[in-house]
Amino acid sequence: MAEDAAAIKAAFDAVDQSKPSIARVYDYILGGKDNYVVDQQIGDHFKKDLPGSVAIAFTNRQAMVRAIRDMTQAGMRQFIDFGSGLPTADNVHQVAERYAPDARVVYVDNDPIVLAHGRALLATNHHTTVIQADLREPKTIQQHPEVARLIDFDQPVGVVFSAILHHVNDDEHPGELVREWTDRVAPGSLVYISHFRSGHNAETEAAQEKLLSTFGRGTWRSDAEIEALFGDLEILEPGIKYCAQWRPDDQDAAIGQAGRELSIWEHLIVSGLARKN
Repeated sequence: MAEDAAAIKAAFDAVDQSKPSIARVYDYILGGKDNYVVDQQIGDHFKKDLPGSVAIAFTNRQAMVRAIRDMTQAGMRQFIDFGSGLPTADNVHQVAERYAPDARVVYVDNDPIVLAHGRALLATNHHTTVIQADLREPKTIQQHPEVARLIDFDQPVGVVFSAILHHVNDDEHPGELVREWTDRVAPGSLVYISHFRSGHNAETEAAQEKLLSTFGRGTWRSDAEIEALFGDLEILEPGIKYCAQWRPDDQDAAIGQAGRELSIWEHLIVSGLARKN
């Protein structure tokens, strides 16, 4: 326990509070507390200067919760969540455990503060872990001892790319990164992707410019480019849809259907679920 506490403290001490973090900005937008002034300044830009844009984060989160529900109900008992970010309500392991208490989850993020918080929160949960690793190094992740402990690649795996692939530049080949995992997992595995969608409008350009100027990355992609990320997987119903409309719960059914129109911002993030046959 003392070694764990020391490792957690070291991870917190390693955080550079002068530089914003994608995970911490997202945490701030969602109402979390694990962020710094530099992150809040970026988040406030979206909240105040691009009013309504925070809907992107909220509808993405809600769609991810529904995806994990459906993946678990379809039989998934092990998950890898890439770019997991900081813990908020309804994390992958919490949603999965509602339907399958024995579900196993590996969170992957390259932000040291995510590792620190994950270790602190998951110290007593032996079915869930968090590792600090880079999505762009799939072989390193696959060989990680915690992945080997929790993930049996001979059985189906739920692979989650929730709002992370748009932070991978084109020259980093996001489609190939997805394929590294779809080649590795067993038939019957499910792959969930949510992604910024280019609206070819001022809102897209403003949001993309802010991410590029802050983090040096952030790519809105077309519908065809997003679909291509799934490769030869079978995309399941209802296909690739706006997150706000993707497999809505009963209480969400009015959103974008019988109820109000989606906002311009809600048109800028989509999601889809696919199966490896």
